Amino acid sequence: MPTNASLRRSLGFWANLLGYQGVWFLLVSGAARSSLVVPIAAAVAFVVVQLIMTAEPRSEGRLVVAALLLGSITDGVAAALDWLRYASPAPALPPQGAPLWILMLWASFATTINRSLTVVRGRPWLAAVLGGLGAPLAYSAAASGWHAVEWTSPWAWVWIGACWAFALPILVWVNASSTQGQIPRSE
Repeated sequence: MPTNASLRRSLGFWANLLGYQGVWFLLVSGAARSSLVVPIAAAVAFVVVQLIMTAEPRSEGRLVVAALLLGSITDGVAAALDWLRYASPAPALPPQGAPLWILMLWASFATTINRSLTVVRGRPWLAAVLGGLGAPLAYSAAASGWHAVEWTSPWAWVWIGACWAFALPILVWVNASSTQGQIPRSE
């Protein structure tokens, strides 16, 4: 029979997994329709709830900030070089860079590392492979399913795959270094 703690962790896993997928869908479909107020509010609420629900809010906050910085670089460079065109490109950070909606995807994704994506913790090669392959597939789904992004150069595939192959292990490292090797638990 499951204990209360294991039941809470299991519920936290599923709430995070399904919540992140819901946020992804809302942001991508909202960007495609240029209707982002509700999706961005939902993403902010999702991240805030994840921060409230963690036993380590400071380390989780560092993870979200690191993801926002990595997203600003990854998607900002892709936008600046016109390798990717984003539906609803403004507001962006920096201007003409990564759109706010995609940065909220990065922030929301960061919350999965301690809940629904724990498999990558302590496994930098797995994180690199999952990031390098999964991200281009997710961007492709956003492109083909909703036209939220448009691939304008084959270099975009290389850039997104390489950046995410680097970014996900960096996020795992930030998580490990901010928790001093302890595994943060969602309570």
